[in-house]
Amino acid sequence: MNNAKKFLGIVLMVIVSLSVCAQKSTRPVDLVYPLLDSENSRWIFFSSASRPFGMVNLSPDTRILGDWGSGYHHEIDTIRGFSHLHEWQISGLLVMPLTIPSTNKEALFTDFSSRYSHANETVKAGYHSVLLDRYKVHAEMTATSRVGFHRYKFPAKSAPAVLIYLNGELGPCINKDGTLEKIGPRSLTGSVVNAPTRRRPKDFNVCFQIDFNADIKKVEKDAKTGNYLVSFDLPTGELLMKAALSYTSEANAGINMKRELPHWDFDKVVKETQEEWNSMLSRIQVEGGTSEQQQRFYTDLYHSILGRRTISDVNGAYPDNTGSKFQVKQLPTDKAGKPLFNQYNFDAFWGAQWTLNTLWSLVYPEIAEEFVHSMMQYYKDGGMIPRGPAGGNYTFVMVGASTTPFVVSAWQKGIIKENGEEIYQALKKNHMPGGIMERAGYEFKTAVGGGLKYYIANGYVPFPFPDKNDGFHQSGAGMTLEYAYQDWTLAQMALALGHKDDYSYFLKRSKNYQNLYDPETGWMRPKGVDGKWLTPFDPYQVNKGFVESNSAQATWFVPQDLPGLAKLMGGNDVAVKKLEASFVEAKKLGFTSGTSHSKELHPEYSRIPINYGNEPSIQTAFVFSMLGRPELSQYWSREVVNAAFSGLSPATGYNGDEDQGLMGTLAVLYKIGLFQMSGGTEANPTYQLGSPIFDKVTIQLNQKYFPGKSLTIQTIGNSDANRCIRSADFNGKPVKESLVNHQDLVKGGVLTLKMGNLPANK
Repeated sequence: MNNAKKFLGIVLMVIVSLSVCAQKSTRPVDLVYPLLDSENSRWIFFSSASRPFGMVNLSPDTRILGDWGSGYHHEIDTIRGFSHLHEWQISGLLVMPLTIPSTNKEALFTDFSSRYSHANETVKAGYHSVLLDRYKVHAEMTATSRVGFHRYKFPAKSAPAVLIYLNGELGPCINKDGTLEKIGPRSLTGSVVNAPTRRRPKDFNVCFQIDFNADIKKVEKDAKTGNYLVSFDLPTGELLMKAALSYTSEANAGINMKRELPHWDFDKVVKETQEEWNSMLSRIQVEGGTSEQQQRFYTDLYHSILGRRTISDVNGAYPDNTGSKFQVKQLPTDKAGKPLFNQYNFDAFWGAQWTLNTLWSLVYPEIAEEFVHSMMQYYKDGGMIPRGPAGGNYTFVMVGASTTPFVVSAWQKGIIKENGEEIYQALKKNHMPGGIMERAGYEFKTAVGGGLKYYIANGYVPFPFPDKNDGFHQSGAGMTLEYAYQDWTLAQMALALGHKDDYSYFLKRSKNYQNLYDPETGWMRPKGVDGKWLTPFDPYQVNKGFVESNSAQATWFVPQDLPGLAKLMGGNDVAVKKLEASFVEAKKLGFTSGTSHSKELHPEYSRIPINYGNEPSIQTAFVFSMLGRPELSQYWSREVVNAAFSGLSPATGYNGDEDQGLMGTLAVLYKIGLFQMSGGTEANPTYQLGSPIFDKVTIQLNQKYFPGKSLTIQTIGNSDANRCIRSADFNGKPVKESLVNHQDLVKGGVLTLKMGNLPANK
């Protein structure tokens, strides 16, 4: 009997050991679930066959019209084609493999879509495959940075072809003037123009070269649509296609292909693409938690480096559309001719102060550095650091100078070490007359909608706005709060560089938030140009003086001076009670404005006091920490994770607008328990400690930038009930008030958190 028990024990140990080994062998890339939230589609949201920050982001399109609700929508059962660009205000090169019928071939040019089933679909980071039911074609896709790679398997005895869609509606814009030319027995080259949008006011060229591994039988152009049908004889039924992109020239598209994909080994590229993703995702290793929590974590991390895109070629050529005439320019290179950095296209950094600033600068500092250099390249070309460029030009998306905190954070953390004075002067220009703060959202023809003259003269931007202009988001109170914080961050860099007068000036402007606090209501309240409070006033009414938010949410947008805000409210205890009441109320709606960005205007969602489905109030859980109550930050940040950033489904994920990875990044930070209220912009920036959901988190540090090899965050006694830090030490030394500074963290070591439940007397 004892021997039997012993044998059984050995068997169980082996099973457990094998299970642990299997768990350890799972790569982070294999845990990514790209279909997360894919029922809430947006043109820039979903990518599968792409690489981190790649120019190509190739995936199926189930709806091809519009910026919102377009691209890949999980619930639509028909594929319209496979687009290579799902970018901020950019689209292009949609292709569709198909079989030509014996009659009525011309109908294919307008009716080429196919039904499909998720049962015959595989979606991974860097790879997508699907069976097109109409044609019985099995399509596979992967990519290098600038080249989309396709593998199609056509049915036997069919007439295989690829439709190339170069003219018509596609995503956020019209594709027009598309041309295609055969330049060899197996090669095509061409270009297509992205027509202007409300956000991108100029034409923009997308150039390409397409190569096949089989001879082209015929290229036919449809006179009505201007699109093309390329047909083949395929004895094996298999066709490989490479499509290289460039925003500068067809010749550079060919160079991109030659440099990045000179061979035809599809499986090799799939492997290399996944290895590149895995290398990036492996910078953070997590242990503990459930399998679903780990999958969701790596999907969040995937989103944090998914959305923003390279626009420069492999040789450093890039499009500059900031002037009156389009130009192709050249990035600086090293002695071997390799560009020193990439040039980027990106949606706004609106909200990046609480997301990308912290994650990228700690885990991907080389990316943070590249983006600063890219922003400075826009400054050298067009005279302003952008807040969201598209097509090589400014879009003036959102409001304020939202990239200032990002650049300042990179400087304060030592990621950027040179040209500080030039960078500072570029940032300062945006905060003064003639800079980007003067422009409201998408304001191109005028330069007054930002209300900067009122902000400087009167200490606030009025609402409603009195001057005629062509801008959006003219919500004066919200603009004032953002400007004040951004001024404070610029003041920190002025201080670091010894500009004492500038420091005093911008520090004074950072107090402008005080001009909008109404002591009678206890909320931030819009003021008119006459200095009178907005009447009637409802703190829960959305978009009434506040940018994509309401007063209840925006009142806490004072990251630079939360003790000062609390003093206006009557002290820390009063402010904490007020904020906790807001959290209790917001919990009833899951801390979000609904399952999609558009639901913010619905009565049942718009009146939520804290909204984790959009950026303006995503810092609020950590306001408690700044008011001396870190245990409440830890308690409520875990509540937010459980309600708003958990689960693994196409039906949910980011509860609104993910904004090219900002919300995924926020979820990562909340789950590893690190946050920076200031956006990491003060000297030796401070991290507030949250409530990690894992037993152990190990961050590999980039030693080109930091002295340490790794930072480990380990928890003791962690559970959903025990979510608050009872004691903490870093490398054996006690951590006080759940605060640790950047210089200490990047030396590496072990941060140990002993967890417990929320104390009853708290």
